[in-house]
Amino acid sequence: MTPSFRELAATGGFFQGYTYAYPHKTAYRRLDPPVALNRAWRDEDVDALFLYAHVPFCEMRCGFCNLFTTANPESSRVTKYLEALERQIAAVSAAIGPRAQVARLALGGGTPSFLSSAEMERLFRMLAAGFPAVSGPIPKSVEVSPATSEQEKLELFAAWKVTRVSVGIQSFLEAETRTLGRPQRSGQARRALALLRAMEFPCINVDLIYGTSGQTIDTFRRSVEEALEFSPQEIYLYPLYIRPLTGLDRRGARPADIRLELYRAGRDFLLARGYRQISMRLFRDIAYRPPEGPVYCCQEDGMVGLGAGARSYTSALHYSTEYAVGHAGVQAVIDQFIKSPTEDFGVADYGCRLDGNEQRRRYLLKSLLRSDGLNLASYQARFGGEPFSDFPQLTELLEGGIGVVQNDCLRLSAEGLELSDVIGPWLCSAEMRQKMERYVLI
Repeated sequence: MTPSFRELAATGGFFQGYTYAYPHKTAYRRLDPPVALNRAWRDEDVDALFLYAHVPFCEMRCGFCNLFTTANPESSRVTKYLEALERQIAAVSAAIGPRAQVARLALGGGTPSFLSSAEMERLFRMLAAGFPAVSGPIPKSVEVSPATSEQEKLELFAAWKVTRVSVGIQSFLEAETRTLGRPQRSGQARRALALLRAMEFPCINVDLIYGTSGQTIDTFRRSVEEALEFSPQEIYLYPLYIRPLTGLDRRGARPADIRLELYRAGRDFLLARGYRQISMRLFRDIAYRPPEGPVYCCQEDGMVGLGAGARSYTSALHYSTEYAVGHAGVQAVIDQFIKSPTEDFGVADYGCRLDGNEQRRRYLLKSLLRSDGLNLASYQARFGGEPFSDFPQLTELLEGGIGVVQNDCLRLSAEGLELSDVIGPWLCSAEMRQKMERYVLI
């Protein structure tokens, strides 16, 4: 019998798993037989695709980072990667076909701004060659680090009509960033934010981390206050997780045991300063209206992922390159991507198939963990069923005061949102949980 979310919280604490995607990539396996992309996308709605390009390079590998990235590659390796990416863009664009319409673009990593200005310009031009909407006024997001937020690159972003720049600060206190395995000067972080603000991008996002060893409510609040001095439209507050094969894991580090208190302090401070809570992690200035409209829900729109480490989502198939965190594993996956023949980019050979139950579960989970909640009528129109019938355990949310039905939406209460990292794993299917537990990380 599946334990209740309260039983899970009582035994494992409030911080059990960040459900940023469902199913997690550790549930992916070799696809046998592989699936041709033209077949995978043939019956999909491709009128509003999310285009994502992954740049798996950084100037340093932070101690907490378990993303698919490697630090300080040789310039020749970056060139070879971009050459392979250009071939992939052409193959994927041809496979999906001329009816594909890109509604938004994101460049992530890694740190996309690690690329030189010339390389970044090349990347935008490559993407636009395969997907012409990239040249137009669609919403575009780019991730940067303080060290790579150079004016020339930011001017290039502005020329390409980038609407959102996300910068990972993590903390303004140098003692805390050192503890996180991130040698970053606070002055450098402030200069980067000042430059971003002067460039007047429509949206600046700041990432902060709480739970660092030695961090207190006062020091965390100081970082939040410093971030607010630059009037960011969005702030993400991330709890520290120490994942296998990361620098902090190798050092035997552990998060501070006051993460819940830190979360509540940060949340309350931002709510009092005119921010609206969108999810457990995302807070948005109430005066800001994103150009793309409501928060993107990739369970409704197709995602086309490009580059080693990028994921693609159709309704029934999620696929990507293989996953790795350790240095050798990441290098091997990038090597394979670089030497792949062009025809291989038109085929998905690693991923996860989603049957009707998993599609419903994904829609439920990704909607419920947002403050706007699950629209019951939309769920029924999409799947022809009723969520409380499909997932009877949802009644526990109502009985426990964690969730409430208002205006035909099932929403989490404030207490429910702070339980997001318990509710997410709780709603994972037994099949996917078993796959993830059996995965061997490299």
